[in-house]
Amino acid sequence: MADKDKEKEKDVEAAEGGESAEPKKRSPIIFIVIGVVVALLLAAGISIFVTTQIMAGATHNGDGDGDDRDHDPGIFIQLGDPKEGVLVNVGGPRAGKFLKAGIVLEMNPNKKSVINEETNDLQPNARIKIMDLTTQFLRATKVEDFDAEKQDELKKQLKDSLNAELGSSAVYDVYITSFLLQ
Repeated sequence: MADKDKEKEKDVEAAEGGESAEPKKRSPIIFIVIGVVVALLLAAGISIFVTTQIMAGATHNGDGDGDDRDHDPGIFIQLGDPKEGVLVNVGGPRAGKFLKAGIVLEMNPNKKSVINEETNDLQPNARIKIMDLTTQFLRATKVEDFDAEKQDELKKQLKDSLNAELGSSAVYDVYITSFLLQ
């Protein structure tokens, strides 16, 4: 009988809020609440990350070279004669083909060795290098490479060769405003 009396006392203590039974009931609930809060915070963090990545992707120029257009506004410089543009023979001396193209470069204004700060124009030595390199590039290009489907690749190659000569990121982009191959 003494065993039954002890069991009844334990049941009464548990029913009255005794300390021995209380932690067993609360700890699973506390862990569940903490787990739900952590899961919600994690979901919110992932949502914010994904949204910022999508928004950053929307401002990407899409040419696949990683240039995110997160740069200072460029200075636009037209190459060659203001009316005529650049005039070169292409395809070798026997091809007899001439290219007349309006080419505009978007230059990095922070490149002091290339851009004159006061006039926002090319430094004289940079203008000579750019015209020489552009003329050589266009003359060395095969006539087949001037197809409309290959224009983006042609502009990228010209930009890369100019940046190799003038320094990394000196040229932001190359634009072709007119194009006549005859």
